[in-house]
Amino acid sequence: MRVLFQCLLLLSVHFSFSQNYSYHTIPPELMENADAVARLDEIDIRIEAMDKMTYTEKKVVTVLNKSGDAFARTRAFYDKEKKIKKIEAVVYDASGNEIQRIKRRDFNDIAAVDGFSLYLDDRLLYYRYVPVQYPYTLEFSYEVETSDTGILPPWYFLSGYDISVEESRYAISYVSNGLKPIIEESNLSDIAVEKDESQGKISYTAKNIPAMVAESLSPSFTAICPKLSVRLPNFHYKGFDAKVDNWNDLGLWIQTELLSGRTTLEDATIQKVRGLVEGVDDDIEKAKIVYQYMQDNTRYISVQIGIGGFQPISAIEVDRVKYGDCKGLSNYTMALLKAVGVESYYAVVEAGGTKVDFKEDFADLSQGNHAIVAIPYQGEYYWIDCTSQVHPFGFIGDFTDDRKVLIVKPGGGEIVTTTSYVNEENLMRMNSTYTIQEDLSLEADVTIETTGVRYDNHFGLEGNKKEDVMEHYKNFWGNINGLSITDFSFENNKDDVVFTEKVQLKAHDFVSKNGDDYLLTLNVLDNNSFIPPRYRNRKHSFVIQRGYLDEDEFTIQLPKNFAFTFLPEKHKEETKFGTYEVEVVKKSDTELLYKRKLLIKKGNYPKEEYNKYRSFRRTIAKMDNQKIVLKRQDL
Repeated sequence: MRVLFQCLLLLSVHFSFSQNYSYHTIPPELMENADAVARLDEIDIRIEAMDKMTYTEKKVVTVLNKSGDAFARTRAFYDKEKKIKKIEAVVYDASGNEIQRIKRRDFNDIAAVDGFSLYLDDRLLYYRYVPVQYPYTLEFSYEVETSDTGILPPWYFLSGYDISVEESRYAISYVSNGLKPIIEESNLSDIAVEKDESQGKISYTAKNIPAMVAESLSPSFTAICPKLSVRLPNFHYKGFDAKVDNWNDLGLWIQTELLSGRTTLEDATIQKVRGLVEGVDDDIEKAKIVYQYMQDNTRYISVQIGIGGFQPISAIEVDRVKYGDCKGLSNYTMALLKAVGVESYYAVVEAGGTKVDFKEDFADLSQGNHAIVAIPYQGEYYWIDCTSQVHPFGFIGDFTDDRKVLIVKPGGGEIVTTTSYVNEENLMRMNSTYTIQEDLSLEADVTIETTGVRYDNHFGLEGNKKEDVMEHYKNFWGNINGLSITDFSFENNKDDVVFTEKVQLKAHDFVSKNGDDYLLTLNVLDNNSFIPPRYRNRKHSFVIQRGYLDEDEFTIQLPKNFAFTFLPEKHKEETKFGTYEVEVVKKSDTELLYKRKLLIKKGNYPKEEYNKYRSFRRTIAKMDNQKIVLKRQDL
């Protein structure tokens, strides 16, 4: 009887356990717009001393389809300061029955970067589960002990778009007031979250958070998602203690503890770079020469800040091995500049295609994933990215432009905004003479000039193979049927940061027939058909990050045996989002001049104006697709 009771008890526990993770118990509202549902997402952080922190993290995710696999991550980083004490994963089927248990020995243990690295201690434990059916649930838990308290991971109540959350819990405890964390709350007003604070502990619990849907042109996810940013005012990082109240303090700590003494170079290298700038008095001209020397003599390897730490490898070591990561190459370039008497500063930035600013009132090490160099000159900064072997001096492109970054000066840190490329600065000017042949094919000579981020998007063509360049143009002019490229050449003006492309192209059957008439599309070379998608109930504002300007002028030569019946009227439309102008001018019976200008303006616009912007883009697409009717005169 006792054995039977124990069996029934075990069955009861198993049944209860299964029910918790059963796909069928998920509230219907959490299934809407979701590829996955976080059944439980929790972290428990314990600050036991300035140099001792432990935390346990547990994630239980039900994956509904293949797109949701990205949310079933099973990975944890570690290094010589961070030890993984426990790690385990369990997989359940749709009903909540266990189908696989993954122990520590099953995890792959690899270097945290591909290939070779300057940082051999940075490791990653991961396991890749390959699902056999959907839905499934993955439970992943691990425990970490570390002496690094300088970076406390931010907490996202939603880990991305298209995932909902059943329950999210964040807790942090500390043994003394000197270790009490500073917590910044962001975007919590739209979720049901409970905060509980008592002596030595702060916790947050949120439940039943619906999935967020990505919207075209929406702000970055990190800017709109509910999250906590957490830091300690007194911390220990990579062997160094720090007390940080603001960015000035943090910059001073980086300068004195992480950068000091790391710009030493061999005398031979110092004499070499001094020889390169001999006779040059201007600091920026010296800096250009040094930057070119660095580009020609080093190569970049990828080790992100936060994995390899903030401290760069010494300049003398980079000079020896001829490679480095962003930190090492920036520090090395600063050492070369110092050798020729040019002042420069180390700068930390959140790099990427989406602009992310450092928070001016929240100084912590977790902000920033890249290092660049700032050179002060006549009241402004010249910025250089030392990981690029091809960018012109002083041009940083869309990877680090127009965002608040931390400059590290000898006297402390300062938040400064990098160079911005906005609106008219991002120019693409296109000129062409194209001829419609008797057989209705097209032959055209096209010249394209680009500046700003448009330069950044185009200048890489000069380093590509011929077949890759051909493929680029076929995609660039994908609206032209039967396109072939007959010739091309490039001019890269690095001093003015202007890239010029000269392209010769052909297209057969270019003019389409419509009964007895023929239809000629006036703008095939810079046809902008983008129309933002419609939303019945848009949730967020929309952002145009940089803006741009198109200027086009096309001379169109018609065959002598064809005549046009009418020309469209000149059109100009001005909105707060930009301006569109188009005009077709008759030069002769067989020659037309097509002129077009499109300016899209940078801005963060309220969601209520999205439909107006969409209407503006719809007008542009319509006008860019204008056709004229041609008639044969010899029939």
